[in-house]
Amino acid sequence: MWEPFPNYVWNLSTNLAVMCGGNLGEVNAACTPILEAARAGEDAGTALFFDSWMDVANKVLASADADLAKGRHLSAGIKYQRASNYLLTAERMQARDYPPRMQAYKDGLAYFRKGIELQGLKVEFVQIPYEGAHYTALFIPADVEGPAPCVVSCNGLDSMKEQIFGAGNPEANRVRGMHTLLIDQPGTGEALRLLGLCGRYDAEGWGSAAFDYLLTRPEVDPKRIGMFGLSLGGYFAPRVASMDNRFALCCVMGANHNWGEMQKRRMAREGDNPVPHYWDHVRWVFGKDSQQTFMDWAPNMDLTPVIGRMRCPFFIMHGGGDRQIPVEYAEQSRDQAVNAAKVDFFITGPEHFEVEHCGADNGTFMRDMLADWMAETFAEMDG
Repeated sequence: MWEPFPNYVWNLSTNLAVMCGGNLGEVNAACTPILEAARAGEDAGTALFFDSWMDVANKVLASADADLAKGRHLSAGIKYQRASNYLLTAERMQARDYPPRMQAYKDGLAYFRKGIELQGLKVEFVQIPYEGAHYTALFIPADVEGPAPCVVSCNGLDSMKEQIFGAGNPEANRVRGMHTLLIDQPGTGEALRLLGLCGRYDAEGWGSAAFDYLLTRPEVDPKRIGMFGLSLGGYFAPRVASMDNRFALCCVMGANHNWGEMQKRRMAREGDNPVPHYWDHVRWVFGKDSQQTFMDWAPNMDLTPVIGRMRCPFFIMHGGGDRQIPVEYAEQSRDQAVNAAKVDFFITGPEHFEVEHCGADNGTFMRDMLADWMAETFAEMDG
């Protein structure tokens, strides 16, 4: 992993920005002025992190505006989408009560959409009915005739649908003949920030809602709908597929078998955090008003009681050098999914140039192997 900073949290965020479509020169320009600030610690300098990334985002936006004024819609759209990446990177690293955070997030969403529309990309902004309300998603169709497979892609603890789009996961699926539904499930993205929907351990509540929504789309084959998750989605996706056997397959980029137990390890400072202000962040995500309330609740986030109910094919990919979630949690998911139709398992190594959490040090190896596995597995069902 590229490590310009002396702390893992900032390095992870920087690598994710590159992986999600950032320009290396622009990302380096955001990092260079705050190298010294990083020495103060992952939490202390986050406001300076915000300012530096916002400065670069605003310069890219000014360039996009200039393109648009000249009628260069494609070039402007590309820049608006890239600036959105920087805005969301800046926002994601802040404490929930940091005043400029919300405007940066709203701007990130607006410029993402503007960029998509100016480029003429086939992306549909949709709402998923959910418990009398809704959460938001992106539907990316494959260029195929007739009903085709579809992958429901959920976020991790702090990722967003726009980041997963930028990382190329839907495109990897599209060229293999699969639709993708990128969701901001409760506890993430718009659901948390704009709709007030907190996360839950019984993820089938929102996962089954996504399946029900896809049943309304004639271009989707209802017998070939799969579930994918990355990072904390390595808990959510198998939970959904175990509790709702309508899903035809499940795969994860980064297993997360017992996230509740991992919180005890983090409390003892074993393992690196994905975001600054970590404990306040997780309480916000799951709607817990105190640390003790959160720690009492966290053991619910364990696949052990339910993963034996999974019936569909299951693929687990995990980084061999993951500093957040140890490989042992991938092995637990593999060993306990005893009723899955098949369980495939792959741990990346240095020869793949991708060993960090969810492939943050590369971003292509896991993505493409997962897309291959899903396309092949769906094809076996069709045959």
